[in-house]
Amino acid sequence: MLLEIGPLRLYPDRISLNQGALSVTASVQTHKFEAEVAQVLHLVTHSLYSHKEIFLRELISNASDACDKLRFEALGKPGLLGGEGELRIDVSIDKEARTLTIRDNGIGMTRDEVIANIGTIASSGTRKYLEALSAEKKADANLIGQFGVGFYSAFVVADKVTLTTRKAGEEGSTGVRWESAGTGEYTLESLDVPARGTQVTLHLKADEDEFLQPWQLRSLVARYSDHIGFPIRMPVADSDKGGDGKTTEEWEVVNQASALWTRPKSELTDEEYQNFYKHISHDFNDALAWTHNRVEGNQNFTSLLYVPAKSPFDFFGGGRDDRKGLKLYVKRVFIMDAAEQLLPAYLRFVRGVVDSDDLPLNVSREILQQNRNLEKLKAACAKRVLDLLDKLASGEPEKFATFWKEFGGVFKEGVAEDFANKERIAKLLRFASTQGEGAAQTVSLDDYIGRMKADQDEIYYLTADGYAAAKGSPQLEALKAHGIEVLLLVDRIDEWLSNYLTEYAGKKLRNVAKGDLDLSKFGGTNEEQRKQAEKAAEGVVSRLKELLGERVRDVRVSARLTDSPSVLVLDEHDMSPAMQRLLKQAGHDVPESKPVLEINPANVLVKRLEGESDNSRANDLALLLFEQAQILEGAPLDDPAAYVRRVNQLLVNAG
Repeated sequence: MLLEIGPLRLYPDRISLNQGALSVTASVQTHKFEAEVAQVLHLVTHSLYSHKEIFLRELISNASDACDKLRFEALGKPGLLGGEGELRIDVSIDKEARTLTIRDNGIGMTRDEVIANIGTIASSGTRKYLEALSAEKKADANLIGQFGVGFYSAFVVADKVTLTTRKAGEEGSTGVRWESAGTGEYTLESLDVPARGTQVTLHLKADEDEFLQPWQLRSLVARYSDHIGFPIRMPVADSDKGGDGKTTEEWEVVNQASALWTRPKSELTDEEYQNFYKHISHDFNDALAWTHNRVEGNQNFTSLLYVPAKSPFDFFGGGRDDRKGLKLYVKRVFIMDAAEQLLPAYLRFVRGVVDSDDLPLNVSREILQQNRNLEKLKAACAKRVLDLLDKLASGEPEKFATFWKEFGGVFKEGVAEDFANKERIAKLLRFASTQGEGAAQTVSLDDYIGRMKADQDEIYYLTADGYAAAKGSPQLEALKAHGIEVLLLVDRIDEWLSNYLTEYAGKKLRNVAKGDLDLSKFGGTNEEQRKQAEKAAEGVVSRLKELLGERVRDVRVSARLTDSPSVLVLDEHDMSPAMQRLLKQAGHDVPESKPVLEINPANVLVKRLEGESDNSRANDLALLLFEQAQILEGAPLDDPAAYVRRVNQLLVNAG
């Protein structure tokens, strides 16, 4: 009998036979995947991946996480461990049935958790995953890890996957079996499971015989999962004892089964460090760099911290508060998967492990917030990361450039957040410059200071909505003419950053779009020449003030312009237009600050306005000068249609 209710199909009369120690106690339910998830499954199942063996690393990593979680839960509820002995992960094969099984005796899952964790694929990232596959024109194993679908890498080598699980502390009758052929649906059924934990059985495809070979599996465990802190066991073969090669009832541990961070650095290879990074981060890319340290003294702790080479696809989507944090262990016991209190927010891209000897085993997020040793631990971890970035900046500039491209915008938050390290953070900042060839070619503040002119005592910068807008800004014309370098701050965060980064190495930072710009010591217009220019332009300045009225605070002759007709300037302490727009978008009330319009009397448009006898055309010209300056600042026009009409009229009259 078959009942269909929407996407759910029920088989009340389907009863399975006993299978070993498992017995079915409930009916089978068939659920359909959402369309996008089904599409991902199709790609995973039918595409060729460059490194198929990564499925084993993912499944063992999941099993390790389950054991970690149970060990933590058992701190408060020792009964959860029962009488099963040590936490472990077992890997076994059945050549006749062509199955590979990975079993752990960790935390296990309830029915609802199976649906939430296994029945869906990284729902927030599914569409991005598909877009990435389309862009790459091929499926690649790296994308599996990047988009959080590691469990489904099993379908690279299996045409069916069966998962059986029971939550620790629950009755045996609450067990669940999940099964899918990697098509458009999966089945769920309740059954008796005598032991806690999760068992994943892969029904291997016809051409995947290599994963039925014990020696191959041992090799993959040694390569990818040797660092796992729990024993990974495999059955001992008779051939090891002179027999015919059949597996026995004995099990042997095939990994180190010790926490990697507790081992001496001299014993660890780069490959082991990279494999451990991939285990804790679920990233399929290698880490960019790492730092491994043991601290003993007033505080005793070990830290192993990694800087990723690439930001996760959703890294910038969740905001400052949606960060993963570090894995926290206390005396090798897993405590917390995402302890964000161990690093300041501007370093939230860092992945890794901190193992403390001083925190209590029953530590919680609330206790962490109140712990007096935490600030010292947090400061020590931040120092280690900054040391690592210093090392990259000075010794491996290409790697540092990769870091900056991926995480520079987040790192800039540290200028305001970490006052104790403000100078160190500022030293690591990178900006585009008028001496660079593009937005990707950046300079440090030290580079800039090293190229400053002899009489220059300020670091000049300009903020803008993008590199092209900054590079072509009329604010830079006079500075360029005198060979003065200007930093181009073009990231969205830079407007905010400039309020906190006001000085570096004894040099003040000066926004060239604010206040009066005196370039006389570099050969620019001196005070006497300026007064003469202002006197000569008194007529056009007066007329512009009258025509523009309340739109501007003042009109004056510019020392900034050499070619352009006009530019908008703010007072030293005024909020920039870009910052005003950001705050308004965030729903804040922002007081209106009127700009100063600076003009270039030598420009043909200004001269035309000066000699224009028709008041209507003069008014159009005045508004054009003001609105063009607004556009160059990235500000929206109040009446774009009127602006277009004025431009068109000017073109007609010019003809």
